[in-house]
Amino acid sequence: MDTDENKTTTMAATATRYAVAPGYRVNVRSGPSTQYPIVRALPLGATVAITCQKYGEWISGPYGTTRIWDNIAPGEYISDAYVRTGSDGFVAPRCA
Repeated sequence: MDTDENKTTTMAATATRYAVAPGYRVNVRSGPSTQYPIVRALPLGATVAITCQKYGEWISGPYGTTRIWDNIAPGEYISDAYVRTGSDGFVAPRCA
């Protein structure tokens, strides 16, 4: 019998991970803009699981120019311009 807790754990364990652009140490910010503080930097070769996405500041990067920002953990956002999602649009639910 599956409980809600087991389903959540299973979903988190199998979440799709996306590669960050090779050669980039991407700054992780507390919100969807360069005006938000940097909370950490991703290491070279990082992959991320995208929890949700939202519109924010326009950013140009190796995967184009976009205003989509990816939420990768509570209070942590990176520009989708640095993430290889294979799409110019949303690949995860919109953040609340």
